Amino acid sequence: MTTPMSHTPVPSGPRPGVPLPGQHLQGADPAGFADPASVRAQIDELMSELRAGSRETDTGGAESASAGAEITRRARILEQAHDVLVQALTTVDKI
Repeated sequence: MTTPMSHTPVPSGPRPGVPLPGQHLQGADPAGFADPASVRAQIDELMSELRAGSRETDTGGAESASAGAEITRRARILEQAHDVLVQALTTVDKI
Protein backbone atom coordinates (compact mmCIF):
# COMPACT_ATOMS: atom_id res chain seq x y z
CA MET A 1 0.00 0.00 0.00
CA THR A 2 1.43 3.38 -0.94
CA THR A 3 0.71 6.66 0.69
CA PRO A 4 -0.42 9.43 -1.63
CA MET A 5 2.08 12.27 -1.75
CA SER A 6 1.18 15.86 -2.36
CA HIS A 7 3.26 17.57 -5.01
CA THR A 8 3.97 21.07 -3.82
CA PRO A 9 5.43 23.29 -6.53
CA VAL A 10 9.03 24.20 -5.79
CA PRO A 11 9.89 27.86 -6.42
CA SER A 12 12.74 28.43 -8.81
CA GLY A 13 15.79 30.44 -7.80
CA PRO A 14 17.57 30.69 -4.47
CA ARG A 15 15.49 30.35 -1.33
CA PRO A 16 15.35 33.38 0.93
CA GLY A 17 17.94 33.13 3.68
CA VAL A 18 20.08 30.56 1.84
CA PRO A 19 23.57 31.98 1.29
CA LEU A 20 25.02 32.14 -2.18
CA PRO A 21 28.26 30.21 -2.79
CA GLY A 22 31.08 31.73 -0.79
CA GLN A 23 28.93 33.96 1.41
CA HIS A 24 29.51 31.69 4.38
CA LEU A 25 33.27 32.20 4.17
CA GLN A 26 34.82 34.45 6.78
CA GLY A 27 35.27 37.96 5.40
CA ALA A 28 33.34 37.10 2.25
CA ASP A 29 33.09 40.08 -0.03
CA PRO A 30 30.98 39.49 -3.16
CA ALA A 31 33.00 42.16 -4.95
CA GLY A 32 36.12 40.10 -4.25
CA PHE A 33 34.97 37.18 -6.36
CA ALA A 34 36.35 36.76 -9.85
CA ASP A 35 34.35 38.35 -12.61
CA PRO A 36 34.34 35.86 -15.51
CA ALA A 37 34.39 38.65 -18.10
CA SER A 38 37.40 40.25 -16.44
CA VAL A 39 39.26 36.94 -16.23
CA ARG A 40 38.50 36.24 -19.91
CA ALA A 41 39.71 39.71 -20.90
CA GLN A 42 42.98 39.29 -18.99
CA ILE A 43 43.61 35.85 -20.49
CA ASP A 44 42.71 37.06 -24.01
CA GLU A 45 45.15 39.96 -23.64
CA LEU A 46 47.96 37.65 -22.52
CA MET A 47 47.27 35.15 -25.30
CA SER A 48 47.27 37.98 -27.86
CA GLU A 49 50.63 39.10 -26.53
CA LEU A 50 51.88 35.52 -26.82
CA ARG A 51 50.66 35.18 -30.43
CA ALA A 52 51.95 38.62 -31.47
CA GLY A 53 55.43 37.93 -30.18
CA SER A 54 55.60 34.54 -31.83
CA ARG A 55 54.72 36.07 -35.23
CA GLU A 56 57.43 38.70 -34.87
CA THR A 57 60.14 36.24 -33.87
CA ASP A 58 59.23 33.30 -36.10
CA THR A 59 62.37 32.67 -38.13
CA GLY A 60 61.34 29.37 -39.63
CA GLY A 61 62.85 27.31 -36.83
CA ALA A 62 66.34 28.80 -37.06
CA GLU A 63 68.45 28.11 -33.95
CA SER A 64 69.89 31.26 -32.40
CA ALA A 65 70.59 32.97 -29.10
CA SER A 66 67.26 34.78 -29.44
CA ALA A 67 65.44 31.44 -29.31
CA GLY A 68 66.26 31.18 -25.61
CA ALA A 69 64.96 34.70 -25.01
CA GLU A 70 61.75 33.86 -26.90
CA ILE A 71 61.17 30.75 -24.81
CA THR A 72 61.73 32.80 -21.64
CA ARG A 73 59.25 35.45 -22.86
CA ARG A 74 56.63 32.83 -23.67
CA ALA A 75 57.13 31.15 -20.28
CA ARG A 76 56.65 34.49 -18.51
CA ILE A 77 53.39 35.18 -20.38
CA LEU A 78 52.06 31.67 -19.73
CA GLU A 79 52.99 31.99 -16.06
CA GLN A 80 51.07 35.27 -15.87
CA ALA A 81 48.02 33.60 -17.47
CA HIS A 82 48.34 30.73 -15.00
CA ASP A 83 48.46 33.20 -12.09
CA VAL A 84 45.28 34.92 -13.33
CA LEU A 85 43.45 31.59 -13.50
CA VAL A 86 44.73 30.41 -10.11
CA GLN A 87 43.67 33.70 -8.51
CA ALA A 88 40.21 33.37 -10.08
CA LEU A 89 39.87 29.81 -8.81
CA THR A 90 40.82 30.81 -5.27
CA THR A 91 37.78 33.09 -5.19
CA VAL A 92 35.39 30.28 -6.13
CA ASP A 93 33.71 28.36 -3.35
CA LYS A 94 34.60 24.68 -3.46
CA ILE A 95 31.49 22.68 -2.60
